[in-house]
Amino acid sequence: MVEFIQCLGRKRVQDKKDTDEHWLQEIALKEAIKKLNNREKLVLDLRFYKGRTQIEVADEIGISQAQVSRLEKSALKQLRKYV
Repeated sequence: MVEFIQCLGRKRVQDKKDTDEHWLQEIALKEAIKKLNNREKLVLDLRFYKGRTQIEVADEIGISQAQVSRLEKSALKQLRKYV
């Protein structure tokens, strides 16, 4: 939240509610990630934390780009369900 607001060129002091909501969202996301299988976790890690394209991920783990796309879509759908 703070990073987003700072990107907009504005600064504000977060109140306790904002901090608590961010903390709870972070916990919920971590718990949801635990429910993914290892391949889904790997795809999300490579795509969103390491900034790789689907083609780069496919080459790195030895599957097709279409499979990466399906795994990514499935993992994100599961995360939305649990968060």
